[in-house]
Amino acid sequence: MAFSSSMRGGRRRKFKSEINVVPYIDVMLVLLIIFMAVPANEAPSVVNLPRAEKSALPPDTYIQISIEPGNKLSIGVHGKVKVAQDEVADRSALLQRLQALHDENPEFPVLIAGDRDSKYDDVIQLISEAKKMGINRVGLATQ
Repeated sequence: MAFSSSMRGGRRRKFKSEINVVPYIDVMLVLLIIFMAVPANEAPSVVNLPRAEKSALPPDTYIQISIEPGNKLSIGVHGKVKVAQDEVADRSALLQRLQALHDENPEFPVLIAGDRDSKYDDVIQLISEAKKMGINRVGLATQ
């Protein structure tokens, strides 16, 4: 005589086919907290530019814009006709002075001397604004 499960009076166990995701959620929350708490080593907007060898001689006379750390801006004419480098208060005053110098001397190219610790975005914005003024020869000064 064969005993069936119904005769024993016992029930068959059903296995659960669900995945327990609670441990995975705990691990993900710990990783999220770690990545939020650990700050980045450097600000992504600041780029230390490398030194470059002189590939070509600078022009004889040019307009130079200097960007120093702390957003100190200055502009002047360098070369044969040397005018003192004038410090300007802000970007709008720099652009007005650049427009005036370019109107006086349209053949002079513009060299932008950005400090290593200045923001790369500031240099790119100055190049873009100079191009919008109609200055075709804009370059970067290197050491």
